[in-house]
Amino acid sequence: MAKINYAYLFLAALIPLVMGFIWYSKALFGAAWMHSAGLTEERLKKGNFPLILLLCYVLSIVLASALMPIVIHQFGIMSVLANGLADPNSQESKDYAYFMARYGTNFRTFKHGAFHGSLISVFFALPLLGINALFERRSVKYVAIHIGYWTLTLALMGGVVCAFI
Repeated sequence: MAKINYAYLFLAALIPLVMGFIWYSKALFGAAWMHSAGLTEERLKKGNFPLILLLCYVLSIVLASALMPIVIHQFGIMSVLANGLADPNSQESKDYAYFMARYGTNFRTFKHGAFHGSLISVFFALPLLGINALFERRSVKYVAIHIGYWTLTLALMGGVVCAFI
């Protein structure tokens, strides 16, 4: 069975928070984001910031977990053989052991994971953000700021997940 390195999973889940602090800072896109979103400093100061960060981290753990079967191709063979993997003497377990011995490290690089993370931003994040932005009557600038953040963030997360988990 595949062993998950939870330390790296939890580390990958920190990436959206760290990137958010950088990307949405006043030095980069913070002012443009606030303007395009119709936010003010006063409004951002409201709310329970520690709770917001905690919930964002929990959601980032979910996101990092969801990236595993997308950026790690070996998860596909595991899902195909899942019914028989509980018994170590089953044919499925033997097939899985053989496959992993031969191909278990193929495409397990940071670069490959970053590539898939970038694809996810284009094929999932962009449509989701775009649809919401259209109904909310948000600007192209608003979408561009967010998709830039998610492209970089998902590339880094995908890289860490693929190479180290």
